Amino acid sequence: MARLKLKKLEEFLQGVEAFDEPKILLEQYQTPPHIASCMLYEIQSQFGDLEGKIVADLGSGSGMLSIGAFLLGAEHTVGFEVDPDAASVFLENVGDMEIPSVDCVLSDITRNVQNSRFAKAFDTVVMNPPFGTKKNAGMDVKFLEVGIQLANTAVYSLHKTSTRDFIRKTGAQLGTEAKIVAQLRYNLDAAYKFHKKKSLDIDVDFWRFGISGA
Repeated sequence: MARLKLKKLEEFLQGVEAFDEPKILLEQYQTPPHIASCMLYEIQSQFGDLEGKIVADLGSGSGMLSIGAFLLGAEHTVGFEVDPDAASVFLENVGDMEIPSVDCVLSDITRNVQNSRFAKAFDTVVMNPPFGTKKNAGMDVKFLEVGIQLANTAVYSLHKTSTRDFIRKTGAQLGTEAKIVAQLRYNLDAAYKFHKKKSLDIDVDFWRFGISGA
């Protein structure tokens, strides 16, 4: 069971400040509070993988998933973010909301994970990775590979529904039990100059990758 109702969790997450100037090369989009709250609520209510757990948030951005994991009872959450500006927003959000037990590590976590002190240091990994468009082809799979190296129990991630068969095959090749928890409609507000529409809906799958032996 989750310690907060879904509606209340979403209300809290609506207070998380977004990027001022998102960077296209990093595919920076704020995870919408509705999507984040649905993800985290299902992780806890269905699988109990947040409360009392050590949680990593890969590509943590402004801290939406990290803060939400804390609100649902995570013992400690660490966000990993490569962009100093995003990490600054993350820390501002945590400070403004007076949230303990949430840290942000400024690091490119996709490099040298096997030799890192963070390898297998977490119960659960959550992430909303870059979908791998523009110059980031394959980045979503790279994030998944890293998450599996960090987690002892499960990795939870969003991937475009159009890549479903590929992600299922990749999850199996990486030795996980890949399961779609839900299919969601991801609404992207216009954030960059090249966006011609005010918003765009993308079908995404919310996956759980269970770690073998967990």
